[in-house]
Amino acid sequence: MKALIESIVTPLVDYPEDVNVTEREEETKIVYHLTVNQNDVGKVIGKNGRIAKAIRTVVYAAKTDANKRIYLDIM
Repeated sequence: MKALIESIVTPLVDYPEDVNVTEREEETKIVYHLTVNQNDVGKVIGKNGRIAKAIRTVVYAAKTDANKRIYLDIM
């Protein structure tokens, strides 16, 4: 899942080397934290959050474990 998030976000940003995805697994959910360069935050979020919502939709649709929920935090 981390590779999927990175492959979606990397072409959108000016500083692809600063894209970092960390994973935290809990009992009922898996949380992915996406951090990018400060100058690229607007590009990842998009107008009215449309790009962020689209990224979340793809990630949620690609989940593999049916028992755990997936969350994506964009920082």
